[in-house]
Amino acid sequence: MSSQTMTVVGGGLVGAAIAYGALRAGMRVRVLDQGDTAFRASRGNFGLVWVSSKGGKMPRYASWSRDALKLWPNLQKELVDLTDVDAGLEQPGGFWLGFDDADVRARADLLERIDREVGGIPFKMMDPSELRQYLPGIGPAVVGGSFCPLDGHANPLMLLRGLHAALRHRGADVITGVDIAEIRHDPANGSFEAVSQDRQSWKSDRIVLAAGLGNAGLAAQVGLHAPIASTRGQVLITERLKPFLDYPTNKCRQTREGSVQIGSTSEDVGLDDGTTTDKIEILARRAVETFPALARARLVRAWGALRPLTPDGYPIYQESASCPGAFLATSHSGVTLAAAHCYVVGPWMAGLSQVPAGFEVFTGDRFLDADASFSHDH
Repeated sequence: MSSQTMTVVGGGLVGAAIAYGALRAGMRVRVLDQGDTAFRASRGNFGLVWVSSKGGKMPRYASWSRDALKLWPNLQKELVDLTDVDAGLEQPGGFWLGFDDADVRARADLLERIDREVGGIPFKMMDPSELRQYLPGIGPAVVGGSFCPLDGHANPLMLLRGLHAALRHRGADVITGVDIAEIRHDPANGSFEAVSQDRQSWKSDRIVLAAGLGNAGLAAQVGLHAPIASTRGQVLITERLKPFLDYPTNKCRQTREGSVQIGSTSEDVGLDDGTTTDKIEILARRAVETFPALARARLVRAWGALRPLTPDGYPIYQESASCPGAFLATSHSGVTLAAAHCYVVGPWMAGLSQVPAGFEVFTGDRFLDADASFSHDH
């Protein structure tokens, strides 16, 4: 066990995975978490463990997502063995389904380019007749689709529960109900102090900012740049149904319990995490067009949640140059990347392994280029 202590600000999917990875690598870890008052991105995560089409504008992100999927089975087994919490990972492959011929052709071009540039991300385009061999319930609105055998899905909330249980099992100091407002750096001894809104404070040798939307205000205090905005995702869930959907799709997926999760939207509405009837109607109509049998299913719940998003939609992972030992991590894909955050990012930020190869593309400094413009696919 290291004699140093690392504080992770944020106990959501990203922070908990990094904290657990650092802990299992031998670091003393403290997690400062807002608790139930936080804008938990995991609540709005659709639960896909997905690489297909990711990284179209950043090949390193495609390979990062691909490699994360390979690590997921180890994390699933480790959490079950350690905590008896099953994150529900299934990786039978996943389908993207299109309603428009032009979208299907664009999808084929994108997947071909990513696989050519990155490698190891196989896919197959299918017409409706072939799709029905795997998804017999699809409707006539579906004109084509793609299949990636690497894709799958998991339960975001059970994953978060498992990570927190694992943290406590291994002896991490998890403190909930604190809202960190200030980060102080003492360059003389290289230490950090996290100070909460109610003026409690915690000192450590390293600090990781994984506070989701809160990173936008904390990053500059340790010389980092994190232009993070919120995006709202609305999600619907049906009553439990007999199994009919063996594969997750980009429009809906059937959970292990039988309910069908339908999602999700991506809306720029500030910090409003509510629901709206127009978006619920759009999601429900799209789901019924995809699988007409869902017209007979009852919706039992709809909710909204906020997720952090950078201007180009890709993550930021960076150590501060002016405050060595301070790191920032933010990602829109806390489920897909969970195992990589645990097994790769956690040890690196704990100082127990080298910076992962090619990570220079993920620094927040890329957004400081005044001549650059950014867009994302979410």
